[in-house]
Amino acid sequence: MKAVVMNGIGGSDRLSHVERAEPAPRPGEVLVEVAFAGVNFMDVGVRQGMAWTEIPDPKILGVEGVGRVLAWGDGVADFKPGQRVAWVYAPGSYAERIAIPASALVPVPDAIDDRTAAAIMMQGLTASHFATDFYPVQPGDTAFVHAAAGGVGLLLTQIIKLRGGKVIGRVSTPDKVAMAKAAGADHVIVDAEGRFAEDVLRLTKGEGVSVVYDGSGPTTFQGSLDIVRRSGTFCWYGPVLGGPGPLDIMSLPRSIKIGYAVFFDHIHTPELLRRRSTQLFDWLAEGKLEVRVGGEYPLADAAKAHADMESRKTTGKLLLVP
Repeated sequence: MKAVVMNGIGGSDRLSHVERAEPAPRPGEVLVEVAFAGVNFMDVGVRQGMAWTEIPDPKILGVEGVGRVLAWGDGVADFKPGQRVAWVYAPGSYAERIAIPASALVPVPDAIDDRTAAAIMMQGLTASHFATDFYPVQPGDTAFVHAAAGGVGLLLTQIIKLRGGKVIGRVSTPDKVAMAKAAGADHVIVDAEGRFAEDVLRLTKGEGVSVVYDGSGPTTFQGSLDIVRRSGTFCWYGPVLGGPGPLDIMSLPRSIKIGYAVFFDHIHTPELLRRRSTQLFDWLAEGKLEVRVGGEYPLADAAKAHADMESRKTTGKLLLVP
């Protein structure tokens, strides 16, 4: 089968489209034919040496996708041939076929097409966790969403609005404003240099926002601190872009709460994975949530997908097609 591997730590030029041995499902695993694989900043982090360092190179990248069941190993009883399934964390997803633990799979309902299912998993579950668990948005809350036209930002904005909150979004260029507003953002600030705090405080009459969702790296960290209201919450994520450096907890202003949202805390049990996924699928089927696919690339062009994502010029979800 064909797969995309990284040949060592470095840039997108370290990715190669190669022939690899066909996987075989072990006990508890399901063999799946991949229809779409999602591209995530997590994959970029692996390529840059931030994770999976214990796995020798060359290794197949990717963790997310959708496909059809081909076969299964001993101990698997809940799947049938041809059934459509999706997953959010299965290393080796940049491939034509993959063997995945049955506990990591969720059935895809008939109302949801493969492309949409692949595009919603990682970013949808992340956005859902941010707005319903990390900080449960309440009616009347005002949230500030960085990268509001990105994959997570577009979904997060919609979920905040579903919960009755208001959204101030930040985008890097004027051409992304309409997209953020279409997702429901009440106000959109264009800023590429981390100079957004004054505008936010003006919009909130000096009070600040209930919660900030910041995955934009160290350049926005101080500005995000500055706009959180008294006893508000700062949700920081996005380790690929770098951390803020050492933080003196006694310097935190206005009794704010700050935390680093780790992906594996979003869905820490198979039951929670299926429950949250079902909620996302229901919202999609009911027309309450819309996922935007920002680009589709042949599997062989995974390096270009990585380069485009790192440029920060893309919007929505990027997918690979084996």
